[in-house]
Amino acid sequence: MDTIYALASAQGKAGVAVVRISGPEAFDAATSLCGSLPAPRQHAVRRIKTASGEYLDEALVLVFPEGASFTGEAVVELHLHGSIAVVSAVLRELSELRGLRLADPGEFTRRALENGRLDLAQVEGLADLIEAETEAQRVQALKSLSGDLGQVVSDWRTKLIRASALLEAVIDFADEDVPEDVGPEVLSLIADITHSLQIQLDGFKSAERIRSGFEVAIIGAPNVGKSTLLNALAGRDAAITSEVAGTTRDVIEVRMELDGLPVTLLDTAGLRETDDIVESLGIERAIQRASAADLRVLLFEDSEPSDVALKDDDISVASKADHDGVGVSGLTGRGVDALIKRITSILTLRSKSAGLATRERHRVAMRETLSALNYAETLVSQNSEQYDIAAEELRVAIRHLEKLIGRVDVEMLLDEIFSSFCLGK
Repeated sequence: MDTIYALASAQGKAGVAVVRISGPEAFDAATSLCGSLPAPRQHAVRRIKTASGEYLDEALVLVFPEGASFTGEAVVELHLHGSIAVVSAVLRELSELRGLRLADPGEFTRRALENGRLDLAQVEGLADLIEAETEAQRVQALKSLSGDLGQVVSDWRTKLIRASALLEAVIDFADEDVPEDVGPEVLSLIADITHSLQIQLDGFKSAERIRSGFEVAIIGAPNVGKSTLLNALAGRDAAITSEVAGTTRDVIEVRMELDGLPVTLLDTAGLRETDDIVESLGIERAIQRASAADLRVLLFEDSEPSDVALKDDDISVASKADHDGVGVSGLTGRGVDALIKRITSILTLRSKSAGLATRERHRVAMRETLSALNYAETLVSQNSEQYDIAAEELRVAIRHLEKLIGRVDVEMLLDEIFSSFCLGK
C-alpha cells in the first residue's frame, strides 16, 4: 500500500499547519526530514531539512504506531509554522521521496474505515462535524462520530443473528424432536428490533433537519410586510422592500441560527390572483416552498384569511403592529423577539425527537430492514413450515443493517462519500 501525505489543516496562512504522513513508509519518510523521531505516541521538536541539508522549518513531531493512529497505519504528523511558503517547501520535499504520493480527497478517513478504526456511519459523522456551523449540528455530528448509531445497529444485528439461529436450528433438526417452540422468542426479538427501528425512523426527519437546516416560510398577501419582517429577523437588508405590491417575485433565503439550530428563513411572493405571468410563477413557487417548509408564519393585516391552509404548530400573526394591538412589526421591531422565541420553541421541541439516523441512505436501509422484519414476523406467526423463508428474510434484514454501517461491498457509495472530503482527511 502507498504511503500518503497531505496538509491536514486548512489552506492559507495560520499559526500552525499540520502535515500528515500515513502508511508503511511514514516513519522512514519523516526520519529523512527530521533526522530522528521521538518514541511512538510521544512528541518532540525537530528541525525539518531537505535531503541536501537545507533548513526548512522547526516543527513539533508526533508519532503514532500502526494500530494506534487515526488511519490505523503508521502515522507521523508535522506541526509546522503555518506559512504558505513553509508548507509548500515541506510538501515539495515529501513529493521527492520514493514510495510517497499526495493523498486523494478523503483517503485518510477511507483508510480508517478499511482498517476498522471507523464504521461508515462514523465517517459520515466526521464529515458532518467538519461542516457543522451550529451547536446542534456539532452535538449531533459527535454522536455519529462516537459510534452511537453503529452501536444501536450492532445490537439489532446481534438480536437478528440470535433469531435466525433459532429458526435455523428448527430447520436443521426438522426430523428430530426440538425441545421447545422457538417461535415466541423469535417473535419477541423481532418485536424489540421493530419497535427500536420505528423510533429511529420517526426521529429521522428532525435529525436530518438539524443536519441540513429547518426551513421557515413567511407567507401572506402582497405588501403585508413579509420582506420587512425577514430583514428584521435577519438583522440586515436581505430583501427589497417597497410599497408596490408584487415586488418579491422569487423566494429569498436567509440562513441563521436560533438557539443552536440551523434555520433558513424564506421570504415568498405575496399570495393573490394576478395576470402577470412572472408574478404568477413567483406565487406558484412560493406555494410549493411554503408547503415543503417545516414551519409557516402567516402575516395578515385586518383579519386572518380563511383560504390559507395552515398545519399544526404554524404561526399566524397580525402584521404592521406599529402602535397598538398584539402582533409583529418588522419596521419598528415590535413583537419580533416574541416571534423569534415562538419559532425557536417550536423547532427546539421538534429537534428533541431527533434520532441517530441523519441521511437518506440511513432511512432507506432502515425501511428495508423493517420491511423484511415485518414479513419474517408474519411467516413465523403462521407455522413452523414457513421458518426457512422467515430465516432468509432475517438474513436480508441483517444485510440491510450491515450496508448501513459499511460492512458489505459498497464501493460506489464509498467513492461518493469520500470525494466530499478535503485532502488532509
